[in-house]
Amino acid sequence: MSNDNDDAAFAAGMKIRRDMFGPAGAEQRLAQATELNRPFEELVTRYCFGETWSRPGLDLKTRSLLTIAVLTALAKPNQLKVHVTGALANGATQEEIREAILHSVVYAGIPAGVEAFAAAGEVLAKIAASAQTAQ
Repeated sequence: MSNDNDDAAFAAGMKIRRDMFGPAGAEQRLAQATELNRPFEELVTRYCFGETWSRPGLDLKTRSLLTIAVLTALAKPNQLKVHVTGALANGATQEEIREAILHSVVYAGIPAGVEAFAAAGEVLAKIAASAQTAQ
């Protein structure tokens, strides 16, 4: 197995993670990895972000909205919170995030929508509160 730090896909994945989630979602996430989960964090960086998110054909905003839709369908609110933040960094609007969740609910079910809107609302409220505090 090649050294992950020298791997082009790993480097591309770190850039995307940094752009979407800031240092806490990139360097700090890897720095805090344990012996148990380090291989997983490296896999996520290389495969998920470096090889999949960096593919041509869809822009990052579209990929973010698709990810929100899938996480809604799977009822994964913790990951949805992370990806709402990433979607905003990738240029998605609150309206687009809402529409991705609403569209998903038709196919995934109301309970999934309840979880998704609660998670997205929590993130958006924190961002709004931070913006007001900064003023």
